[in-house]
Amino acid sequence: MSPANYSKFIDFLQKDLSISAASIDVALRHREQDPGPLPMILWQYGLVTLDQLNQIYDWLESAVV
Repeated sequence: MSPANYSKFIDFLQKDLSISAASIDVALRHREQDPGPLPMILWQYGLVTLDQLNQIYDWLESAVV
């Protein structure tokens, strides 16, 4: 993901899904230890619901196209 898209993605998480910056930071720290897709890490640690995870993947799919 390009830096511009990454910034938009973080914006989407915070503004559209109301995920706190602290939750995103937690996921990013865990990602350093156990690399994987950020959306899955957010879900694995209970920081997003399954519905939110689906919204994230829908957003990512539309952002790539």
